[in-house]
Amino acid sequence: MRSFQLLPVLFLVAPFAAHADDVAPAAPPAAEPSPTATEVVAPMAPAIDVASDRAFLGLLGADRQRGDEGSSFSEDWWTKSRPVIEIHGYLRQRTEMFTNFTLGRIDPPGASPWLWSQPVDNSYSDANGQDHAVNLCGTADSNGQYARCNRSSQLGANMRLRLEPEIHISDNLRIRTQVDLLDNVVFGSTPDAYALAPATATTSATGNRYAPVAIFSNTQTAPTAGVNALRNSLDVKRAWAEYATPVGLLRFGRMPFHWGLGMVYNAGDRFDSDWQTTVDRIALSTSIAPFDLHLGLSYDVISSGATNATAASLAGGQPTITTPGTMVNQLGAFVVRRKPTQVTGLALARGEVVFNVGALATYRTQEIDYPVGTTPITSAASATTTANAGLERRNAWMVTPDLWMQFLWRKLRIEAELAANLGSIGSPPSATSTTPALTVRQFGFVSETDFRAVDDKLRLGFGFGFASGDPWVESLQPANGWDTRLDGGSSSMSTFRFHPDYRVDLIFFRHLLTRVEGAYFFRPSVDYDFLRQANGQKLGGGLAVVWSRASEFIQTPAHNRDLGVELDLQLTYQAKDGAWNDRLDRQGGFHAALQYGAFFPLGGLGYLPNDDNGSARASVAALSTSTAQTLRLLLGVSF
Repeated sequence: MRSFQLLPVLFLVAPFAAHADDVAPAAPPAAEPSPTATEVVAPMAPAIDVASDRAFLGLLGADRQRGDEGSSFSEDWWTKSRPVIEIHGYLRQRTEMFTNFTLGRIDPPGASPWLWSQPVDNSYSDANGQDHAVNLCGTADSNGQYARCNRSSQLGANMRLRLEPEIHISDNLRIRTQVDLLDNVVFGSTPDAYALAPATATTSATGNRYAPVAIFSNTQTAPTAGVNALRNSLDVKRAWAEYATPVGLLRFGRMPFHWGLGMVYNAGDRFDSDWQTTVDRIALSTSIAPFDLHLGLSYDVISSGATNATAASLAGGQPTITTPGTMVNQLGAFVVRRKPTQVTGLALARGEVVFNVGALATYRTQEIDYPVGTTPITSAASATTTANAGLERRNAWMVTPDLWMQFLWRKLRIEAELAANLGSIGSPPSATSTTPALTVRQFGFVSETDFRAVDDKLRLGFGFGFASGDPWVESLQPANGWDTRLDGGSSSMSTFRFHPDYRVDLIFFRHLLTRVEGAYFFRPSVDYDFLRQANGQKLGGGLAVVWSRASEFIQTPAHNRDLGVELDLQLTYQAKDGAWNDRLDRQGGFHAALQYGAFFPLGGLGYLPNDDNGSARASVAALSTSTAQTLRLLLGVSF
């Protein structure tokens, strides 16, 4: 009898399985056994034995009939029967004071773009002997003259609310997003005194007449791009879908990309992060459980080039790419051998060695391009009178192999990442017929070692990183986005740059250079939890020393490899409330940190003998550098 009863069930279920974008769901989970029920046969239609069929198929139940014997609902298939929304994220506030971030250097404005700029309201005499005075401070003298303003410190605060909603449609299908609200908004930066009225034919944009100067301001207004800020108060950073198919996990959309230690590709999802790697991608990954292997392929659109989107298209319509030859496409593949977390914990408890390793490779190309510094032409009509439609040959390709390794034994962790950028730019920007193709040969390496003791309260660490430099470039940072080469492009581009969210210190690599590039560093550190409770509450402190040197001496201002030594201290507190209580690897609830950093510049950040440019100064010896300091207070809530 059961075999005949299956037919109407399958015919009734089939339309529902083919619904929802014509994607059939995976096999339903096995149902709990039910008591045997008496079979009832209807005279006009095949009857359904509810109890036995529910046990046999796990599809239908007496409590799910709802007046229709043939209906099948998602509750019958999935443990998450309706779309469930989970929201994670954090709220952070950072109060920071930067003191003497110019390192005491008095370069003329624009002369040293990769060092910290002088505060606008600071008075100083530059290396050329020219005085930059701001005489507006203090109390006026008998002649009505005010004193010079001396601003060596800059104090400010900023905040961010990050929301990461996840929409779970079923057990194997979900949509994930990331939205930032008031992202890095500087406190006090949008007062109503700066609010602008819409311009009309007879009235130009103006300020708030009830707050003609900032001292009359009564409230902060929402950041609005083009009105009182460069960006809006809400930014949608990412949105992508994940579907667990029978052959692997399919992901598509705008999503984070993280690999290894984050030296090259870094998702930037930490509480104190400011930078991200986000890609427009479609990817498929799968696992071979018996061998702890994970494999994946991906296709990314790094840059689409110009589109035909205009202000009028905001009302609707689909923009298209106008110059497909300028697209930068990327193919990626990875393979990782990594033990599951539970197995790793058990192996370490037994005193066994755990070794994880992975390899990633990406390959990207670009055929043609717009000249650097020009406005893209977005229609064929406007390009008819322009040579080559305003385009130029680029003929560029680059492959990035990246190897990650992790060694674990008891309380010891040694982790490393090695990567390279290898490629060619057939026609560099502003190239002439005599300019040779530029080869790209950049190498980077980073390692982290830490050892835990005293019930994991004590953590001893050592970090080392290396980014290759370029002996034919005079600066660690390009002045206009492109390296000015001394050799005319006859040798390879060699300056490797870490991802800016790979954080090493509080001052030099974080703010002055904005990343590790063309340099190497040594970083010993020690951290200790003075107070730790079972509920996750803890109070701790840490100390780190960072010694940095340039990979190529010519890239430093004074042509000396030694860049500086930085001392970083911090005091941290965490009251781990909420959903992350049971996750030791996640920062949850309320947390705070007080951090202090002091950077002592060495010879490489000094001056060359001719840096005074023949000014009235006695000699360049009169020019010197001094210590930079920072004090930071971080307050946050993670959930």
